[in-house]
Amino acid sequence: MPGYLDHARIGPLSHRASAALAAATGLAGRANPDDLDRLFALSDAARTSAARLLDARPHEIALAPSTSNGLFTVAAALQGPGTVLVPRGEFPANVYPWLRFAGRGGPEVRVLAPDGQRHITADLLRRHLTPDVTALTVSAVDSLTGHVAPLAALKEVLGPDRLLIVDAIQGLGAVPLEAEAADVLVSGGQKWLRAGWGAALLLIRDRCGERLGPGLGGWAGVTEPFAVRHPAPSLPGAAAHLATNPDFPAAAAIGAAVDDLIEQGGPTVIGARIRATLAELLDRARRAGAEVLSDGLEPQERGGIGTFRLPGHDPCAVHGALGTAGVIATRRDEWIRLSPHASTPPAAADLFAEALRTLTHSSTSTSTSTESSTHTRTRHDAQEPTCPTS
Repeated sequence: MPGYLDHARIGPLSHRASAALAAATGLAGRANPDDLDRLFALSDAARTSAARLLDARPHEIALAPSTSNGLFTVAAALQGPGTVLVPRGEFPANVYPWLRFAGRGGPEVRVLAPDGQRHITADLLRRHLTPDVTALTVSAVDSLTGHVAPLAALKEVLGPDRLLIVDAIQGLGAVPLEAEAADVLVSGGQKWLRAGWGAALLLIRDRCGERLGPGLGGWAGVTEPFAVRHPAPSLPGAAAHLATNPDFPAAAAIGAAVDDLIEQGGPTVIGARIRATLAELLDRARRAGAEVLSDGLEPQERGGIGTFRLPGHDPCAVHGALGTAGVIATRRDEWIRLSPHASTPPAAADLFAEALRTLTHSSTSTSTSTESSTHTRTRHDAQEPTCPTS
């Protein structure tokens, strides 16, 4: 759909990922033992490709079922005592793992509240860094504002003895990330990578491997899964945290998606196209009288997400009008979130602008007509119907 601007929610499978998924599913449907070896090889190839993308070693990469599962894996592995800092406003997937393991052997949780702003900065972290802090967990790109976290600056403040844990799902594949600063990084493939569900990249760098216990690591994470006595020694690297084998077709899809991203020039090239399209969309929104959330961000500080609202207009009605016009976006309370991709055509901006023009023109006409009417409406009668938040 030319008006699909919702990749921060779901990125429709790319042709290459879809083909890889279908081919791997075909292998899984046959009984030839060689096909099982091919499935394992596809998983290994995906890890190798991810290592290239993240400037890591293949053994530092494992495949988890999802971003949430990967973060829970890390939370289970990070033993206390200590405190993990969680910025206020983080997406819930990066909150619940730490809350669930606090008091169950994991570190305590302290919410880091920005002063008059949503996003975290190195100065803010420095002011809240106390001796008990052992880790900071943060989204690489904020899911509402689109702010790109300064990962390198945050890691510099943390130093080598504290972990920087990154939920990268809203940035990986959309914009360049300072991934080398992350001690741990987790990202599913169903958004900007356009690889669908079932596989997520779990990066655990060697420099922090000894800081993490086996946590959720199961039989797939040990050297001798069929030993007479358990537990057997853990595998080296990120594989130590595997509970079981990955979803092989999903692994093939995410591997193909990463290869596709690299061959198209990587996050720098793809990110430039996404940011240019987003800038045009936000400019069209401003022309329609919209307020853009975090409008003061520099171009390099904004990922593939831009969020706006139309003062004086019910956000539910705005979201509905956009959908009717073929513009697919996400509503978060009073805000409408836009997230185009490199494949978004130029026609999307015109479609979006026309939808806003129709909406604002209709509102103005209705307002004028109402003012000239001799009839009055009660406050109850004038209320807009509610709609769910997507």
